[in-house]
Amino acid sequence: MSATPSTTGTVRAVFLDVDGTYADYGVVPEGHARAVRAVREAGHRVLLCTGRPVSMLPDSILAAGFDGIVASAGAYVEVAGTVLVDRRFPADLAARTVRALDAHDAVYVLEAQEALHVSPAAMQRLRAILDAHFSKAQEGPVGSSAILGAVRTTADRGAVPFAKVSVFESPVAMERLVQEIGDGIAVVANSVADEGRHAGELYQFGISKADGVAAVIAHLGISREDTIAIGDGANDLEMIAYAGVGIAIEGSSPELMAIADLTAAGPRQEGLVAAFAELGLL
Repeated sequence: MSATPSTTGTVRAVFLDVDGTYADYGVVPEGHARAVRAVREAGHRVLLCTGRPVSMLPDSILAAGFDGIVASAGAYVEVAGTVLVDRRFPADLAARTVRALDAHDAVYVLEAQEALHVSPAAMQRLRAILDAHFSKAQEGPVGSSAILGAVRTTADRGAVPFAKVSVFESPVAMERLVQEIGDGIAVVANSVADEGRHAGELYQFGISKADGVAAVIAHLGISREDTIAIGDGANDLEMIAYAGVGIAIEGSSPELMAIADLTAAGPRQEGLVAAFAELGLL
């Protein structure tokens, strides 16, 4: 797969993972924001392609301006205000998922585009887990505040139309939860993962970020070969494999590095700036 920069004036679509790619612990480096604005000013399209739902994307992450969002790891797609995809858990799968999680007193968030939903009994534990994770950031735990601001304590979680579930702490392994939930569910590691707590993301089997990329380019009339995808996590595998040029952030898993065409430094080094320049986008 060629990674040669386009010199023909072709409009390219760039898809950016958020956590660990565009942002570091929820904080966007100024160089990344400037680079996104410059790429869009050059006529290309730049979209976020994240496991986060829209409700978990604060203004500080969106501030640079984007042409659209692939959220919930492909379950939701929006371009210029037009919603192209909005897939929620079917009622039976949602009920089985909540029932299994509650049976083990897991700390989890039901992720909807409108809000994040947590059990009232788990709110304090969720806050402690998020604060501990985001305190590793150079700027302190500002990233946790952005997420917690979208959280709602919801008693009747079985009635929530959610797109994905982030499990932050479970007394049993994620694989066991998947078995107990049954057909239609899958699991992937998340960006706030702590295997000691048995953490991960539960999503509808068969949905990936690549589906979101495909929906976007079909809508925009951009060819697959003119797509660029950049990510660092387990939920980026399909997107990196699908894109015309796939870029893995240095230090990503061996599986992701093996299928990437190029690598880029992480957000603390403002790696997207050099990557965009190398691809002729700036």
